Amino acid sequence: MWLVVLISVLTCIIYFFGIKPYKYWAQREIPYVKPIPFFGNIALITLQRKAIIDLLQETYNAYPSQRYVGIYQFTQPVLLIHDPDLIKQITIKDFDVFPEHRAFASDEVDSLWSRNLFAIKGFSKWQHMRSTLSPSFTSSKMKMMFNLMKNCSKQFVKYYQQEGGIVTLEMKDAFTRFTNDVIANTAFGVECNSLDNPNNEFYLMGKDASNFSGIRSLKFLLTAFSPTLMKVLRLGIFSKEVSTFFRKIIKETLSFREKNGVVRPDMLHLLMEARKGRINDSNDNTTDTGFAVVQEFVKSSSKLQKPQITDEDITAQALLFFLGGFETVSTFMCFTAYELAVNTDIQNKLREEIDKVYENAKGDITYEDLLGMKYLDMVASECLRKWSVGVALDRISVKPYTIEPVLPGEKRVTLEAGTNVWIPSYTIHRDPKYYPEPEKFDPERFSDENKQNIKPFTYLPFGLGPRNCIGSRFALLEGKLIMAEIIRNFEIVPVERTQIPMKLKKDSFTLLAEKGFWLGLKPRTGI
Repeated sequence: MWLVVLISVLTCIIYFFGIKPYKYWAQREIPYVKPIPFFGNIALITLQRKAIIDLLQETYNAYPSQRYVGIYQFTQPVLLIHDPDLIKQITIKDFDVFPEHRAFASDEVDSLWSRNLFAIKGFSKWQHMRSTLSPSFTSSKMKMMFNLMKNCSKQFVKYYQQEGGIVTLEMKDAFTRFTNDVIANTAFGVECNSLDNPNNEFYLMGKDASNFSGIRSLKFLLTAFSPTLMKVLRLGIFSKEVSTFFRKIIKETLSFREKNGVVRPDMLHLLMEARKGRINDSNDNTTDTGFAVVQEFVKSSSKLQKPQITDEDITAQALLFFLGGFETVSTFMCFTAYELAVNTDIQNKLREEIDKVYENAKGDITYEDLLGMKYLDMVASECLRKWSVGVALDRISVKPYTIEPVLPGEKRVTLEAGTNVWIPSYTIHRDPKYYPEPEKFDPERFSDENKQNIKPFTYLPFGLGPRNCIGSRFALLEGKLIMAEIIRNFEIVPVERTQIPMKLKKDSFTLLAEKGFWLGLKPRTGI
């Protein structure tokens, strides 16, 4: 009797979790990658034998003429969107259908994640928070922060100049220390100097918060498999130590500023003002250049129902800003340094531009000087093209959505509410239809003559539509500034530990070098 019951239960489990879910795309006559029962298409990713970009690239290459392809994240169906026109439709024209990202943690489990701008649910609440934060990231605010960033970059250069000779560095470690100092200074008003003080608490908490490799990456896979299980086990995104640290420092900073009337042109100040109902959304006419900078779609409105902004909300935004700047911007800097090291002709051409601008500025460049460097912007734009740190954009539909047929053989497809859609920016950026010789690092793609030929909606390093990356200006300014200071004072050279060609880690959801970003800084003479 018990054997019959056991067999019946196992049969039901196999059917409902190992067979039935994988009929989803076939029933809709959508091309899809054959899944493995229970794991879908991410078995090797779960076992850390394959990187997520490998799955995206293999799927993209297997269906080069399809506008969309189905895959399975465990038992969850996911639609990969390859067509630029459909990408525009989903991210901009029909944003009201796809306004959210997939949730990784509920408010009860990890409120510092669920309340940040990236993860926040509910259109009106997100719109209010976005319009509240937007004034912190305008060109005029970046200009105000420029000197703080410049001090950090000069501090970085001075530290390595003191060592003399060629300095061998693991650039990820070096650049995360730089980005840590910039964010702590421009957002929290805290001086860290992470090179002289390598174990400062800000840096250690940043390392902890941004570590999504190895065992920690399984948290995200587990969320995809069973959000309910994550909730039952109370597995949040951030560790207790990280959450406690940021709650404490925000509470202390808010209290100090309110008590002493301290005003700084940063995100915390604007959130404090928003809580009092004083949001400054004035027009911004400051110089703003950069091919990769994204457009701001969301404006504040008096008609919006404005939810109360709590200390927890402020802490969540500050932690997101810190995490984004600490991890993704430092990774962008690493790939830029690597490409300049292995492409000496590009590095030399960039140095000519930088030297000329510094000479005209008598060694002390301004915000306008930096943004006026066209070749520097071309280099940054190409690095973001080839090494798209955000490998895919995701959107969740909040109501049914119909994709009309366009190509021969396509049929009308209706997606249910709650459908998960991915836009694989990494593979689109490497499609030879849009970028000939995609593996070649070629800043000339973004020259004044050539950038007009880039097909719209095929360049998306900071996302698209209203839910794009709010910090694109900050990231580009910070990245360009440190590169200008380094190239001005050093040659970036390969060293014995430099992996050429570079291979990427398979146990991380972010782009990281398999053997680290080992490079050398060779001091220049006679400058």
